[in-house]
Amino acid sequence: MKKIEQAWIETGYRCFACEGPSALRVERISREVGKNKSSFYHLFADMEVFIDRLLGHHLNQAKAMTRKEANAKHEADLIKVLMAHKTDLLFNRQLRVYRENSNFEKCFVQTNQLSLPALLPVWKKVIGLSENTYLAQMVLQLSLENFYLQITDETLTEPWLREYFANIRQMVNHFKKSNAIGAVDGSV
Repeated sequence: MKKIEQAWIETGYRCFACEGPSALRVERISREVGKNKSSFYHLFADMEVFIDRLLGHHLNQAKAMTRKEANAKHEADLIKVLMAHKTDLLFNRQLRVYRENSNFEKCFVQTNQLSLPALLPVWKKVIGLSENTYLAQMVLQLSLENFYLQITDETLTEPWLREYFANIRQMVNHFKKSNAIGAVDGSV
């Protein structure tokens, strides 16, 4: 990708991650890139092409994050990965929020399909459910929904993540003590 093309993509990606699709206005992005609007249209033809490129960029970022998640051994490793990919997580949040757009929903689903299997092994350790993969997977899916509802550029910090994981562990431990978890094994 050409350097100028990369600048447009990175700027649009960051704008979308922070503010959603309403931030994707050629005038605004061109100001931030420092180029005129004709440069945008020369490179991308129209906003639909640009958004497709942003979604492709996001899938590439998700693949990179997934590789790192798969190598995480402990909570600290996972937090380091999540913080390194803060913009990607915020972009994914916007996809979730605006998933009435079929392209956004498709990208959101693809991203989660990549991430969930890579994240599960360290997730089981983080929440203390190494013995129950089915339940850990259910808690992960519910926690991700809740996670994307809560994160913003301001809230997504290392201390917030540590507290978030501690709260989930506390919930899991409460269920363990009440023997509610023993009944959940994935069988129907």
